[in-house]
Amino acid sequence: MRVGPCLTLISGLFLRVSFPAMMIAFCMLCRSSKHVVRALSVVRPTVRTLATGLKNPALLDIDSKIGANGAGTYTVENPANGEVIADVPIMGGEAAQLAIANAQTALEAWRDGTTGIQRGSLLRSWSSLLNENAQDIATIMTLESGKPLKEALAEVAYARSFLDYYAGEAVRPSSAGGGFMVPTPFSKASDGSPKGQIMVMQQAIGVVGVITPWNFPAAMIARNVGPALAAGCAAVVKPSELTPLTALAMEKLAIEAGIPENILQMVTPDTASTPDVGTEICTNPIVRQLSFTGSTAVGKRLTEQCSSTMKRVSMELGGNAPFIIFEDADIGQAVDAAVVSKFRNAGQTCVCADRFLVHESVRKEFVERFAAKARALSLGFGMDEETDVGPLISADACARVEEKVQEAVNMGATCLVGGERATELGSHFFQPTVLTNVPMDSKIWGTETFGPVAAICSFSSDEEALSIANDSPVGLAGYFCTKDLSRAFHFANQLECGLVGVNEGVISTSSAPFGGVKESGMGREGSPIGISEYLETKYVFFNV
Repeated sequence: MRVGPCLTLISGLFLRVSFPAMMIAFCMLCRSSKHVVRALSVVRPTVRTLATGLKNPALLDIDSKIGANGAGTYTVENPANGEVIADVPIMGGEAAQLAIANAQTALEAWRDGTTGIQRGSLLRSWSSLLNENAQDIATIMTLESGKPLKEALAEVAYARSFLDYYAGEAVRPSSAGGGFMVPTPFSKASDGSPKGQIMVMQQAIGVVGVITPWNFPAAMIARNVGPALAAGCAAVVKPSELTPLTALAMEKLAIEAGIPENILQMVTPDTASTPDVGTEICTNPIVRQLSFTGSTAVGKRLTEQCSSTMKRVSMELGGNAPFIIFEDADIGQAVDAAVVSKFRNAGQTCVCADRFLVHESVRKEFVERFAAKARALSLGFGMDEETDVGPLISADACARVEEKVQEAVNMGATCLVGGERATELGSHFFQPTVLTNVPMDSKIWGTETFGPVAAICSFSSDEEALSIANDSPVGLAGYFCTKDLSRAFHFANQLECGLVGVNEGVISTSSAPFGGVKESGMGREGSPIGISEYLETKYVFFNV
């Protein structure tokens, strides 16, 4: 382990690339040096002093929010070093209730008083402001989530892609005000001629609740709020209490872009008041739809709460993605895809590859090359431009990963790379880890890991690989590498998951539907299907 000189906040860096392209580039940045870290040179104890390090300090001008709420504040910490970086207003159940009421009051003018063209224009303006402030947004995101700055910049671009996409979708027939005509099946009793006309129309569902996670604090807001606003809905958003600053900065830019304040509102509870806010959003009859991104266990509880008012729900929940390497795969391509799929955001994504299945004939070559890439990843603070893998979000998260790794090793798994906390960096860092011969009844194989650990087993036949891959109660993402076109179509069809990557490890994009099957959730985000989550369908018969 080497500890380098202090690093000041990076400025002037902006990458206009797609999210997948950035992640592919990430996997090519493997270096021979191990786990380099550089410390931040600035301690930022309050939101006011954090703002002074930004090009646009107004992004974190939230004093009025704090003063208006009157319920005090809670602290946001940098997971890399535990330093307090901001004080954020505690907005509990009552604040959520008020936000919902304000959204309902503002809804009519937004839904009925604007056109799709106007709403799309405002979304583009919001996207443009995110572009102009990308460096600041990424800096905020890195400081509160720990992810490497280059990944944070990629996420800003990814978030913008949803706003731009749904700005266009706002004016299409699949959006609010759109619909279709159906030939009438009815006839006049008098002469048997056609009677009337059937029209089907799409209308905004109303006020929606959005609960987003800490691992993608910008993208998950844009992926849900973009289509909601395009459709003419009003959105009340509860960001994670671990990463509220990115959300508040995005809200500030949305208002600057011209989106009415009560059409998009952020509610920021602390950990203690989060359940009250969730309950208010789920049970308040004004809210007609809930979009949640998070764990399967929480998603089930929220869905149950939403049933009391028969809300529509969109649930993007946990995964445990298989990654299959067949005997005919391009091993170099497979290794690159596996590295980026496993280790981006320190393995803290719901679509990360967790279970690696490698054909026994190529097992040795794949494992050696994959382990070498994992060993070369640089572990450190996110603001260090050389960092590939940052800290986990909390000490508890680190402890859970450590417990799973130790259990697997005790059960017979072999640890080739890592396997321990990087305590010399801090309590939240875990080494990029590669385990082979992992027992399939171990927790690290059977449950989502949310950490930088690759669990590897081998297989001997296609039937065996498919059976193992589908042996899971969840089904979000799945990946495999092969040159056989027939096998590719067969496995793409047979894998029980909502997203499939063939010879690729990162496939998310605004133009394709994102969502899972089984206990990985319901509904889809992105693509034209994504806006339908925020629309009601009405059938009208005209006997004229």
